[in-house]
Amino acid sequence: MAPTSQTPASRVVLVTGGNRGIGRTIAEEMAAAGHRVAVTSRSGEAPDGVLAVAADVTDPASLDAAFAAVEEQLGPVEVVVANAGITADNLLMRMSDEEFSSVLDTNLGGAYRTVRRAITNMIRAKYGRIVLISSVSGLYGVAGQANYSSSKAGLVGLARSITREVGARGITANVVAPGFIRTDMTDELPEKQQKEYLQAIPAKRFAEAEEVAKVVRWVASDEAAYISGAVIPVDGGLGMGH
Repeated sequence: MAPTSQTPASRVVLVTGGNRGIGRTIAEEMAAAGHRVAVTSRSGEAPDGVLAVAADVTDPASLDAAFAAVEEQLGPVEVVVANAGITADNLLMRMSDEEFSSVLDTNLGGAYRTVRRAITNMIRAKYGRIVLISSVSGLYGVAGQANYSSSKAGLVGLARSITREVGARGITANVVAPGFIRTDMTDELPEKQQKEYLQAIPAKRFAEAEEVAKVVRWVASDEAAYISGAVIPVDGGLGMGH
């Protein structure tokens, strides 16, 4: 029977940095939707029912080996969620070259390398879904995060350039930009700081990781086939789409 909106096709999905945090929740959501999911992980950890492959997104050879392992065990990657990222916060006047370049190389360069490795099979198949996980920081700007904000803003240009290049090949490239997500880290923030953050968010609450994951699942689905080059904020109105 041909896939319908009630019986979506099962795809091969790769989530970078999918062993913890938002990436792990995205991997779990995609697996629950019936997809064959792999995650890149330095620790070897992965959610139940998900394939873990070792990869360093700053190393093209490492990424190539990870893709080869996924292709061998699950098939060609049809959906890429570029989520791997790091922070090295500091005020601009104190930020070192290493703090700036390492964050750019991981967050933006890593997404570029991941998509570059995936794109050939997508073009051959005339099908692909690319989802780049940005941040409200890349749209809104955050003091002390010149490196992180720059890397996350760069993902918008990357997605739109990909759309211009391969949009006619059945491939979409979109950006999902989470705001403040409720995690153990935000739970441990001082009450005063939590209140300051919440005051700035029109929704007056932090997002749950599952709320981001569901948006990723949808934008990677066939229902979103005519959406490409878009930035979808999941931030409770904090950035107002900027």
